[in-house]
Amino acid sequence: MTAKTLPRGHVAMLDLTARELRDRLAAGALDAAALVEACLDRIAALEPKVQAWAWLDGDHALQQARALDAHRRSGRPVGPLHGLPVALKDVIDTAKIPTANGTALDEGRVPEKDAWLVERLKAAGAIVIGKTVTAELAFLHPGKTRNPHDESRTPGGSSSGSAAAVAAGMVPFAVGTQTGGSVIRPAAFCGTVGFKPSFGAIPRTGVLSQSPSLDTIGVFARTVEDAALLAEVLYGHDPADRATALAPAPRLHAIATTKPPVRPTLAFLRPPGWDDAHPDTHAGLSELVEALGEQCFEAALPSAFDEAAAIRERINLAEMAKSYYGYEKRGRAQLSEEMQGALDRGKAIPARDYIAALDWPDVLYAGLDEIFERCDAILVPAAPGPAPEGHASTGDSIFNGLWTLCGTPAVTVPLLQSETGLPMGVQLVGRRGDDARLLRTARWLEGLTGETEA
Repeated sequence: MTAKTLPRGHVAMLDLTARELRDRLAAGALDAAALVEACLDRIAALEPKVQAWAWLDGDHALQQARALDAHRRSGRPVGPLHGLPVALKDVIDTAKIPTANGTALDEGRVPEKDAWLVERLKAAGAIVIGKTVTAELAFLHPGKTRNPHDESRTPGGSSSGSAAAVAAGMVPFAVGTQTGGSVIRPAAFCGTVGFKPSFGAIPRTGVLSQSPSLDTIGVFARTVEDAALLAEVLYGHDPADRATALAPAPRLHAIATTKPPVRPTLAFLRPPGWDDAHPDTHAGLSELVEALGEQCFEAALPSAFDEAAAIRERINLAEMAKSYYGYEKRGRAQLSEEMQGALDRGKAIPARDYIAALDWPDVLYAGLDEIFERCDAILVPAAPGPAPEGHASTGDSIFNGLWTLCGTPAVTVPLLQSETGLPMGVQLVGRRGDDARLLRTARWLEGLTGETEA
């Protein structure tokens, strides 16, 4: 979000991208403490209305920053995220820092150990500035966060605080999770870049487990390049997370910032739910497809994808009933009606139906082969429309869940606006494991708007 949109708490350095800030920090042209102070000033100015934070300790953040400044001045090497503040969704364990998972049942919970990804962030020189609001247990019951563009509208969920904090310019980037549409949807509603990697790319050890077959770590940033910079640090293998694989470290940032060897070709799809999407979504995507011309062709999903939403929900609810059994046993009455109902539905799913549903991701993914052979990425809406009014719901994930189910990487870029000026995201989807190429294509598309270099 630009300073013009959010003038209160504006500091010039916060207009810089994370990559620009990183370079200045590494060169000694900017101190980490000064950057953290600027972020804290912005938070103080905007938090009363945005309410993005579940936990924030400015003194602790400044202590980290001063230690990193002393490290740099000593002449020792600095990490790829040296001095950059990062916000973490409050379902990610942080040692000695509260992690309440968006539920009163975990109020006061303080983990003894950092999540795997937090260890990676700290090793890279990042500063954990605070924990951001999540929907209850990263599901559907909304938290307190408001959309920075319009406080009467939802910021999306369940990574609401992470998306809003980046959109409001409080932090350069943030980390969230997606089981249905919890990265892509709030990023689209709040007007940020949201990136959900391929399933299993980032270890989830130390992160609240809702649905192990679907849970995916994702990131929020102002630009595609910044998203690549953050995500690259988080990729890796952890034997404790069986979804991850031992593989070479990706070169997400280097590849994302190179010019494509040829102009990318996109396949525009009208996924299930398209007919019910907002007119602004129809109009915006149609204009974009027309502007892309020969670089975009229309394709259709196989009819099997009509079942994707129901299949994903079946897996999600069945696994959630198992994962959250402890919460239900400890205090069912303290869970929201939405959560209680979801757990009941999950417990009622027959084992045969759940086991059969686990076969579907690979079946559906195979149906994408013909499309991917003809394009660099699939182009679809990121959400049915701009952020809906009210705070009783986090919005509809109909355009996200099928890609979470298939395990494909997805990224949303805030290229469109509604007639009332609200941000709307354009979602690109790539092949499994082709995350770097997807980010390069997304950055190319981002550049066509004139927001960044092409």
